[in-house]
Amino acid sequence: MADLAGRGADVPRPGRTLTVNDEPLTVTSSAGATLLEVLRGAGYADVKEACGRGECGACTVLVGGRAVMACTQLAALVTGDVTTADGLGEAAADLREAFADYGAFQCGFCTPGQIVRAESILRERVDISRDEVVRCMSGNICRCTGYRQIIDAVCAVASSRRNDPEGKS
Repeated sequence: MADLAGRGADVPRPGRTLTVNDEPLTVTSSAGATLLEVLRGAGYADVKEACGRGECGACTVLVGGRAVMACTQLAALVTGDVTTADGLGEAAADLREAFADYGAFQCGFCTPGQIVRAESILRERVDISRDEVVRCMSGNICRCTGYRQIIDAVCAVASSRRNDPEGKS
């Protein structure tokens, strides 16, 4: 494996610090570790390990505000702040509530990644059609719900945020 340390001063390597959920995290893994490995090793249980190939979305986190699958992202190449589902906090309270109201989770394993992906979509735009929500959420697999409930929940939150952009309702 190539030595990533020589690629620039901004490349996190063992001993460097990432910001995860607004808290510093010192990277102690090798330069070849994935972001998933680093986060799970640091105790971030809301980042789920499933396929390990970027096919299921269970490990979805925000890096610099953009949704990425942590299992395929080398931690050494992360330069933006990392936000997990837990780190979304109150910003995604409406999504978590809608997931519960619409029965958008059953076992709950994929839910953190689904919430992160949905929040990233809705941060980009709330005037999104149902078909676009389906397309945007297609990288996150759920083996339990059949997806309708997830799409319904995301669309409901999009509508709510569109009608109340200040969140005052």
